[in-house]
Amino acid sequence: MPRTTSTLPNDIHQLVEGSIKAGVFENKSDAIRHAIRQYFEDDEDARIAAAVRLYEEDEISLGKAARLAEVPRQEMPEILREHGVEVRLGPEDMDDAEDEIEAARKLNE
Repeated sequence: MPRTTSTLPNDIHQLVEGSIKAGVFENKSDAIRHAIRQYFEDDEDARIAAAVRLYEEDEISLGKAARLAEVPRQEMPEILREHGVEVRLGPEDMDDAEDEIEAARKLNE
């Protein structure tokens, strides 16, 4: 798992520390992961914007973009076009192919 360092305002830091002491979170990393996860669950536009940008910069496949955006794989090409992003057809390599297969499997769940 990648590591990220951040700086928090004092009041947020105190709330995080207090929530750990109260048993709400196990540690600082747990608290921050929860907050970020909740943000992206609540903000569909942010999820889509992030997925579009990562796809546009060729960092993820179409299937992975759909999964991150939490939209059906079939809808992702249209979302990309709406954002002015050219859709790449077919996987670039085995990692992309595996992402596409995984996205397809999730559709059947």
